[in-house]
Amino acid sequence: MFDYAKKLRLRLCLGGMALAMIWSGSRAVEAAVSAMPDAAPNMAFYYDGDLPVDELQAFDVVVIDPQKSAIPAQDLAPRTAWFARLDLRGLATDPSLPDAQWLLQQLQPLWQKGYRGFLLDDGAALSAASDAADVRLEQLIDAIRQNYPAARLVLKNHLALAERLPGKLQALVVDGLYRPSDAGSQSLSAADPMRGDLLARIDSLQRRSGLRMVAIDYCRAADKACRRETAARIRRDGLMPYVTDPAFSVVGIGRLEVMPRKVLIVHSPGEGEPLDRVAAVRDVSMPLNYLGYDIQYADVNQPLPVRIGSDRYAGIVVRIDNVVKKPDAWRRWLLARMAEGMPVAVLGQFGFAIDHRSAQKLGLALVATPRSPDVQPRIVAKAAMLGFEIMPPADIRNVPNIRALAEGQSLLRLAAGDYTVDAAAILPWGGYTLDPYGLASLPDNQQMRWVIQPIEFLTRALSLPAMPVPDVTTENGRRLMFVHVDGDGFASRAEFPGPDYGAQALYDQVFKKFAVPTTLSVIEGEVGKAGLYPNISPRLEQIARQMFALPNVEIGTHTFSHPFMMEMIDERGKRIRGKGKASDGDFSLNIPGYEFDLNREIQGSIDYINGNLAPSGKRVAVVQWPGNAAASPFALRLAHQAGVLSINGGDTNITRSNKSWSNIAPYGVAKGNGPDEFQVYAATMDENVYTNDWRGPFYGFNRVLETFSLTDSPLRFKAINIYYHMYSGTKLASLKALINVYEGALKQAVFPIYTTDYIRRVLDWRRVAVARDGDGWLVRSGSNLRQLRWPGKGVPDVQAASGVSGYAPGPGGLYVHMASDEARFVLNGAGKAPYISAAAGFVRGFQRDAHGIQFEFGGYYKPDVVLANASGCRVSVDGQPVRARLDKNGQLRFSVTASPARSVAYHAIRVAHE
Repeated sequence: MFDYAKKLRLRLCLGGMALAMIWSGSRAVEAAVSAMPDAAPNMAFYYDGDLPVDELQAFDVVVIDPQKSAIPAQDLAPRTAWFARLDLRGLATDPSLPDAQWLLQQLQPLWQKGYRGFLLDDGAALSAASDAADVRLEQLIDAIRQNYPAARLVLKNHLALAERLPGKLQALVVDGLYRPSDAGSQSLSAADPMRGDLLARIDSLQRRSGLRMVAIDYCRAADKACRRETAARIRRDGLMPYVTDPAFSVVGIGRLEVMPRKVLIVHSPGEGEPLDRVAAVRDVSMPLNYLGYDIQYADVNQPLPVRIGSDRYAGIVVRIDNVVKKPDAWRRWLLARMAEGMPVAVLGQFGFAIDHRSAQKLGLALVATPRSPDVQPRIVAKAAMLGFEIMPPADIRNVPNIRALAEGQSLLRLAAGDYTVDAAAILPWGGYTLDPYGLASLPDNQQMRWVIQPIEFLTRALSLPAMPVPDVTTENGRRLMFVHVDGDGFASRAEFPGPDYGAQALYDQVFKKFAVPTTLSVIEGEVGKAGLYPNISPRLEQIARQMFALPNVEIGTHTFSHPFMMEMIDERGKRIRGKGKASDGDFSLNIPGYEFDLNREIQGSIDYINGNLAPSGKRVAVVQWPGNAAASPFALRLAHQAGVLSINGGDTNITRSNKSWSNIAPYGVAKGNGPDEFQVYAATMDENVYTNDWRGPFYGFNRVLETFSLTDSPLRFKAINIYYHMYSGTKLASLKALINVYEGALKQAVFPIYTTDYIRRVLDWRRVAVARDGDGWLVRSGSNLRQLRWPGKGVPDVQAASGVSGYAPGPGGLYVHMASDEARFVLNGAGKAPYISAAAGFVRGFQRDAHGIQFEFGGYYKPDVVLANASGCRVSVDGQPVRARLDKNGQLRFSVTASPARSVAYHAIRVAHE
């Protein structure tokens, strides 16, 4: 057996290119193969109906059940080919199933749906494939090849038949070599006595025919450790593995192990409370976003999901701060997820009383010593992660009588006399920190502070691995910057000599002066003839037209009547009226004769702007949510249906006087399950917050520079977002502050982009596939996102990597620059090859050869490139040599002409060794 395994390993190593070519009929996989020619395509199998496209897109080929799933849209998995499983069970025993004509009738609609590859699966075990089935399968294969010569066929388990058809199959799948599908709980050490003979036959078949092999094996759905160990063993025996569950309902592990990037937060929102305002979104989501995790939310008082698998979810976070209506049901649900091996982090409270049975399952001891109310509590011991922004005094009133057992680690031990409890601990199932030792409120000024370092606690409690983190704050090592302006105050007069309106002052002194990408919006009800000010509408429209005509401006809408409280809009798009609801003037602009309709707010205002204000060739690109920006799923869907993106909300306003990570919002919030129901938040709050709701001081927006600094150091949480309203142009103090903010931001090493560029990166971020690939990593990021942050040690070997243009150290780790939508790399040390250290522009078409590197490069504002390991290199732009400058760090710098318009003008760059 050792000899067979050795031969198979050698054949797999040398035959990678041959295996890559078996899928060459797929353009998606051809692209992947050409990017990394020595890597054989990775193959996955998934037969359930809930297709996890985000995770499966990491694989080059995925076999699915066409009766349960459809081929995803091309843009969701551009590098993945989708094969159909043909269920041919009963082939040998039932003469009525199936004949060639029947099969061709089944294939025709599948071919029309886009399938070009097929797995023929009659359900036969590897050691039990019959001669009769072989005969019928061979007839079917001949019929398929005759009628669909471009079809790529994969056979399962029929070794003898595969030996006769070396030129008609692209691969052979074998299963159950180690763990038969009906023995998912079987010990890995329980060897099949026929395994040695089967490996010998597989080796002989590969040696004589060159046919590639994929070995499928099985573990329980909840047992990721089993999948990982079994895949490793199959690889050691020289086969390409794929280990899944017997139902093929999990994302399995092969050469790739896809990192789950979703976290479920279970919380307890108040009745009618907008999701944007709940603690689960406001406080807990940001640290998880920073760590690379997309958040889904579940209300503890609503039916909870039962399928939270470790193939898709990295863990569960409990953030309960209101009443749990059914605590017993909640306890059973949570303990069941723990029993399945899902890590859990509890912040605040468990949400149920901990009795002896619960304590036993949680690895806790109930403290029997009675608590004396007369004894002052004290802190016995605390971990370094406690006391992060504040350390409250010892308080045991809200801590149940629990203490971590020996297999756990206390993070905070409190005592009152002989009564000793653990207010925070790490345990085998995860960890907890109880009120007030997670987040503490400061009653004097209504501020919040983290007691526990949230990133460290969540990392430990959920056992989160180090992985390349998709990053929306940075690109090519430069911090991203974008500008968007809400239309409020467009009709307000300037309060100083010169311009008639504040909007005109902004046009003259800001929009024309700072030629950075800018998104400007208007409220139709302020500017248009159908709004509040028909008499001055012609002048306001004139100002808007000249703004929108600027080459560095993209157009947004701030709706028609600017609703202030968007949670008061129902799922029909109508205003919710009734007792205690807002008056007309408090709900929105009180436009005479107007009955509120959300479609009029969105599509109607878009049509008005496109038809009356937008120059030729420009259209509204984004909805900038008004008021409290608590957009409903219905509102988000309407924007999507209108063909525009959307942004606003989030409340990131950390300053030196309110210095807490609790004031940094997440990237956005999922308002529903659909991809068009995610609300992207502004990266920073607007000047209204910094000027006390526009009551003064009106120079207060200067303090947003503090926010930019505190969201960049020690960790980079946010891109720079200069976000304000048109009324900032009405006062000299606010206008001067705004100009100071621009100048302060542009002094930094930034890469200015449009607001829609940022939105697309956040939407891509949610779907990025990150996978371990042997000793390295594979990342597929979508069409927009191009930055990864590596929190560990090491740098990528850029010469051996694919899809990596360079890297640079930065806040919180090493920023790895992706050269395309796919990157493969190993973090094993620096070489001497030139690479991009930083660039304030877009890098496309990056290639490396023996003589240097070449790529296309362009940007909106002062695009420049910094090259490392290039001190002896020549640089040419568009075929002409340029004089690059060597900086004090020994890096080569050069720049190209900016192109402020939305369509980037690219320059051909060549960097060659002397």
